[in-house]
This record gives sequence, C-alpha cells and structure tokens, in this order.
Amino acid sequence: MTAATRWMIAGAAVLGLVASASAQEVATGVFKNADGKDVGTVRIEHISSATLFLIKVHDLSPGQHGLHIHSVGQCTAPTFDSAGPHWNPLGKKHGKESPDGPHLGDLPNLVVGADGKAEAQFNLEGITLRGEGNILDGDGASIVIHAGQDDYKTDPSGNSGARIACAVIGLDQRQE
Repeated sequence: MTAATRWMIAGAAVLGLVASASAQEVATGVFKNADGKDVGTVRIEHISSATLFLIKVHDLSPGQHGLHIHSVGQCTAPTFDSAGPHWNPLGKKHGKESPDGPHLGDLPNLVVGADGKAEAQFNLEGITLRGEGNILDGDGASIVIHAGQDDYKTDPSGNSGARIACAVIGLDQRQE
C-alpha cells in the first residue's frame, strides 16, 4: 500500500466520522391559519432513538389546543381536512388515556398564553423522519393545531374541535 493510498483511506475514515457525528435528521414546517397567515414554526430533530419537537406559535387564542401529527403532508385552508387523519401506523385508538391507544401521532396539548404565544418542546420515542417507523412517507405528514383541548381519550381526535392551524413537515434541505 502506498503512502498516498493510506492517506486517502485515513481521510475517508475521518470524513466518515465527521459525517456520522452530524448525521442528525431535521424537518421543519410553518404553521398557517385558515386565512393563510403564518402563526408559528415546528422543528423536528431525530437523534438516535428519540425525536425532539420544538414548536413556537403566536396569534392563537389562549388556552389548551390539541396537537397531532396527521398522515398527509397537505394543509389546504380553511379546514385543513387535506391533512388526513392522525398518523396511526399501528392502528391504535386515540389518546394516551385510552386502553387501546395512543396513536403515534398523538402529541401533548399546546398551552397558549394570554398573549397568544406558546413554545413547547418534547421528545417522542419510536418514530423517525425517514426509514422504518417514519412520518415522512410517500404522502408526507403535517402537524395540526386544533381549536380546543385534547381530552387524551376520545377517538379519533380527543374532542379537540376544528383544525385551526397546520404545518406541512419537510426535511431541512441543507442536509440533502
């Protein structure tokens, strides 16, 4: 083996280590309300076995709002029915309090303050952005904010009411 070949192999190994250290998947989306106005953002980071959700919203009514991953990456206003049902690849019932639940798309309620703003951060295990158990399958995914609080048990959506904001989730293009 020549010295040049050894350097190429060592260089490739170093590049591989750098790539694997930063091989975190990131998806983002912008929440739009029924009028098409931007009302917040979502950032999803998949690192190892956990998926971190970072949500920031504004200009929403105060109180608790149901929050769910929906199975289709479309957000057609004003009703956002185009987002489809909750993402539920395991065929469970809705809600963490249901004996037959929850959907993988069931997320914690979003608590909006009197100023119309909210920030939420939570981890979910067992889901990925791509590959096995992924939310970004052939028709994509979205996250929907509902008008009311999710009761965490009533199927199919926790009695959380109308869909008031929606964000299509897409991979961060910088990693492609």
